[in-house]
Amino acid sequence: MKPVNQEQFLNQLENKVETHLEEAIRVFQNTREETLLHPAANGGWSIAQCLDHLNSYGHYYLPYIQKGLNQSPTQPLTSTFKSSWLGNYFTRLMDPTTGTKKQKAAKIHLPAPDLDAHLVVATFIQQQETLLTYLKKAQQADLNKVKIPVSILKWIKLNIGDVLQFLIAHNERHLLQAKRNLVEITTAVTAEKV
Repeated sequence: MKPVNQEQFLNQLENKVETHLEEAIRVFQNTREETLLHPAANGGWSIAQCLDHLNSYGHYYLPYIQKGLNQSPTQPLTSTFKSSWLGNYFTRLMDPTTGTKKQKAAKIHLPAPDLDAHLVVATFIQQQETLLTYLKKAQQADLNKVKIPVSILKWIKLNIGDVLQFLIAHNERHLLQAKRNLVEITTAVTAEKV
């Protein structure tokens, strides 16, 4: 990946997170618990399980992002960000527009079978608000220098810019999955009433 303007890069990520936050509030926050817990028609995860899976990534990465930003120099050494080949690969794998193959979730990130659906949604919303705060703080950090261990292979470290774009692409992927589930459930309920 070619170097990109760091401010523009972070603004794009911030816009995506704001969209994710707005969608979570508008679409899922006031959805009935039965709907949030309803398994997907194809036997896949429920809406709550999709969000719980994302929350597990947030539980892991957000503290590392906070720590990394706190340890970063207050002014970036460069105004550009360059994704590593590995960070770019992981992001493309998760991005719904480029990573079209189904991926098996790591065992540590599998959602629980029994969930408090509204707590899961509230946690996701809180994590997105926290992520927005970190993206603003990242404007003053060197995204190329701060390294964060990958959750499934802690001996592999990615720069914080790669972690941010991976995390947000991964959120996008599973929010789309959750919204597809909602459409399927709504369609099925509508068909039953007819």
